[in-house]
Amino acid sequence: MSKAPWTDEENDLIVADYFAMLADDLAGRPYNKAEHRRALLPLLNGRSEGSVEFKHQNISAVLKGLGEDWIPGYKPAFNFQTSLIDAVARWLALNPAWLGRLPKTADGLHEAAPLWVGPAPTLSNQPPPQELEQMLHVAAKFDVAGRDERNRALGRAGEERVLAHERATLKAAGRDELAGKVRWVSEEDGDGAGYDIASFAPDGQSRLIEVKTTNGWERTPFYIGRNELAVAEERRKEWCLFRLYRFSREPKAFELRPPLDAHVSLTPTTFQAGFH
Repeated sequence: MSKAPWTDEENDLIVADYFAMLADDLAGRPYNKAEHRRALLPLLNGRSEGSVEFKHQNISAVLKGLGEDWIPGYKPAFNFQTSLIDAVARWLALNPAWLGRLPKTADGLHEAAPLWVGPAPTLSNQPPPQELEQMLHVAAKFDVAGRDERNRALGRAGEERVLAHERATLKAAGRDELAGKVRWVSEEDGDGAGYDIASFAPDGQSRLIEVKTTNGWERTPFYIGRNELAVAEERRKEWCLFRLYRFSREPKAFELRPPLDAHVSLTPTTFQAGFH
């Protein structure tokens, strides 16, 4: 069996086959991994079945770094080569509709059950340093945060899901009158308020919610605007960032409260230029 480095042609073949399985997986269509593997092997340069399986796990890791879905049965395996990242990037460039696909939304969204809201990422629950470094390198190289920010369909669907979550949470707490007052500010008034949803805690305390949505994992980077940071600082007791992740599968969430720099590293990405 060949132990030579994978060629670009081999990488392109296995990446295309992986995405074919992933599309079936996301759509809930049955597929057979062994059949895919057997059909792929004759096209490769004498690779073993174990080598193909491990390369599938490498592809999962690349997709995790890209803030994308991956096949759950192929646990991400790290220390992948740059050539594999390039192969995934080539496939995505040739298939732009993949990144622009509309996320799944639950039937009867306005009556959806509350989301699972868990602990935020911390130093104590982060992956091993080398794994995290590789994930963040891929995310930065391909500007994953900017991609999610520009995906208006994803952002809007995430806000709508959080709107339903807030109303369902208040109703479950017996506060139907407050649930009826929850507002989708960014939809009704437009962007610019520094938050997307105006809601309430069960005790009546105001909640100003900025929603950030990704199909990726919980540590996928995100963008936050200067105005959002300003409102977070001015209205610390009311404002929160609601991070929605794994959105296209089974959405989960966590909340971050000001000051945000106690939870995340804030890196300036743009500068305003003025003439002398």
